[in-house]
Amino acid sequence: MTLLRAADVTVTFGSRTLFDRVEFVIEAGERVGLVGLNGTGKSTLMKVLAGALTPDGGVLQVQRGTRIEWLPQEPSFPPGATVESELETAQAPLKAALDEHARLSAQLATGGDEAALGRLSVLTESIERHGGWDTSFHARKLLDRLGVKDWERPIAELSGGLRKRVAIARALLAQPELLMLDEPTNHLDADTVSWLEDELDGFGGALLLVTHDRYFLDGLVDRIVEVNAPGTADTGLVSYPGNYEAYLEQKMVSLENATTAEHKRQRWIAQEVAWLRKGVEARRTKSKARIERARSLLTERGFVRPKVPELQVAEAPRLSQTVIEAKKVAKRFGARTLFSGVDLIVQPGERIGLVGPNGVGKTTLLRTLLGELTPDEGAVVVGPRTKIAFYDQQRAQLDDEATVAEAAWGDDWVQLGQQKVRLSDYLDDLGFPVPAQKQKVKALSGGERNRLLLARVFLEGANVLVLDEPTNDLDLQTLNVLERLLRQFEGVVLLVTHDRYFLDKVASSILALEGDGRVTRYEGNWSMYRRLRPTTSAAPGRASKPAAEAPAPPPRKPGRLGYKEQRELDGMEAAIERAEADKRALELRLADPSVMSNAVEVARLSSALDAAAQAVDRLYERWQTLQSLGEGR
Repeated sequence: MTLLRAADVTVTFGSRTLFDRVEFVIEAGERVGLVGLNGTGKSTLMKVLAGALTPDGGVLQVQRGTRIEWLPQEPSFPPGATVESELETAQAPLKAALDEHARLSAQLATGGDEAALGRLSVLTESIERHGGWDTSFHARKLLDRLGVKDWERPIAELSGGLRKRVAIARALLAQPELLMLDEPTNHLDADTVSWLEDELDGFGGALLLVTHDRYFLDGLVDRIVEVNAPGTADTGLVSYPGNYEAYLEQKMVSLENATTAEHKRQRWIAQEVAWLRKGVEARRTKSKARIERARSLLTERGFVRPKVPELQVAEAPRLSQTVIEAKKVAKRFGARTLFSGVDLIVQPGERIGLVGPNGVGKTTLLRTLLGELTPDEGAVVVGPRTKIAFYDQQRAQLDDEATVAEAAWGDDWVQLGQQKVRLSDYLDDLGFPVPAQKQKVKALSGGERNRLLLARVFLEGANVLVLDEPTNDLDLQTLNVLERLLRQFEGVVLLVTHDRYFLDKVASSILALEGDGRVTRYEGNWSMYRRLRPTTSAAPGRASKPAAEAPAPPPRKPGRLGYKEQRELDGMEAAIERAEADKRALELRLADPSVMSNAVEVARLSSALDAAAQAVDRLYERWQTLQSLGEGR
């Protein structure tokens, strides 16, 4: 059944046409991800579909009775709203059904008719469908998982992150037929993102999702719709069946085919140009239509790849042996200890990801390592040749009243390696054409501000990049560019992000703030950290318990795999092959004679090899479990 259809939708902003007669359909139970470069209109399209923005043309058709819940990037709340009042609003259909059920039950206790009994049965089904008989239990459970504790607190007093969490809980409690989420993972730590992914996996309605978290996207959707800017190869909306991985594979084939076709077309143009230049006599041998076709091809633009911002890092001085060292560092706020006893040696070439629940002290630890905050105990030593550039998640370095060009750099030229480049050309490569460079910063979207600040930080010629939540609001293509740049960067990267995919591709080790002042370092990326960390770690909003006290999961019915489990099983062989390849690579590295003389490196590699071997064993065990479940054994 079609829940929503948008037909011939046109949206313009001034002289710019964002959508020109596009069509979009979402079916009951379908899970769709919207992707595209910043500025192509993903959030705008979602606003149109939610009825929050009237398009300049076209119609929006919604199946009768379909409830739509839309979570924008920056959720809004009515004046005077509290956490409790917002969640009660979300559960209004349940509360109304409960109230009527109670009234009818009282009426039937003193005598009633068959119609009242029938209505009572309908109400019972409605109550079960909307979450059950306890109107507050599920709401409080959601808030607890999301780390929101103060039930009576006014929304206006909450931070942006907590407001987002309340809005997520409100959207989930509404249990609509269509749930639309625009960047729901912003302001959430990685563990909470994992929890939300599981929660949405069990959601029974249709889902429309905009997110830069690729694991989140890959695990939840069964169709990708790409939003392309006007003038690109595929203008408008292009649909790809499957999840994010399937989309990438299809996109790669599409671009390869387009490139091949363009190469053939360019060769044909060259032949036609040579023929046209032979003169009037030669032209008599060909038809007028052929001549006109050749002339039009000379001016035709041909296949145009979507322009992806190209970030670059300015040349930086070589690091000394000492980069940053922390010795027994502690930091407290009042009676609360954020971290204590932190020993850390940062070496050239390392890319360290800082992870932990929101509020645990990741940004404070970063600022302490930078020397911006004085530790309450211990000391931080910064090397003599260490030059630090800091990306602040609040983007406070950007002046709202400055133009894009002024905010990016204080000169008309920038130095990139051995080459001096005009600032205007550099900004154009970053997706800011010359007219946009004259805009004020306050007019930019969140993704554009993020890209601008990254460009500015990378121009500082630093050999240590300290990035606090750099991935928020970036589109997937720009994230890919940023990942590649950081992997190639020869200096040091200290990184705070909740993006698990980003950490997997970039981080060489993880520094986990685990609560109660504990900070533990794990070699490897995010996935390795998840395998190595203790299973008794506290999840978001929950106190940690000893393993013996954890409730056992309910028994699974054999013979049926969930959507995610089936996809996990389908990819298990490839996962095992990758894990075994990682293990072999570590074995070869340990066998290298040049490594054997370095005791520290041998110890690190040995630890990593043990973890890799355990990972292979766990994958085989999981594979057998999934096969047994699927076969009903």
